[in-house]
Amino acid sequence: MASMASDQGKAISDELNKLTVEQVRQVKEQVDGEVGLLQDSLSRIRTAAIRYEMAEKALNNFSQHPQGKQLLVPLTASLYVPGTLDNADKVLIDVGTGYYVEKSMSEGKEYCERKINFLKANHDKLVEVATEKKNAADQVNLVLQAKLRQVMSAK
Repeated sequence: MASMASDQGKAISDELNKLTVEQVRQVKEQVDGEVGLLQDSLSRIRTAAIRYEMAEKALNNFSQHPQGKQLLVPLTASLYVPGTLDNADKVLIDVGTGYYVEKSMSEGKEYCERKINFLKANHDKLVEVATEKKNAADQVNLVLQAKLRQVMSAK
């Protein structure tokens, strides 16, 4: 596996050596942009997974409270109003774009768990892609630095 990566790096390096300094700079900008997008995507996936984990914990917490229990209901991140737990057996699940689905407590927990597993699997795949892109960006940067040294020594 390591020799395959080094062979790939050598092939990238050979192709980049055929380009002009300006072309290598353009490739570097493109690859750096792709790395940035991948890192943003990783961050968004982690944030979404954390939200689903918090929702799953909240469902576990609700399932332990009796009907009629007084609690604070979040309307926004910083605004809570007093409320009474009416039915802990049914929950509304936000499935996106403003749509909500009523599910049983166990179905709600299963939904959160499925989403967490899906996001973690995508996160792992994206980490692999981001690592490959980062390695390519490093390779492009090395070639660019070498080309710039050649230009400076030729002057």
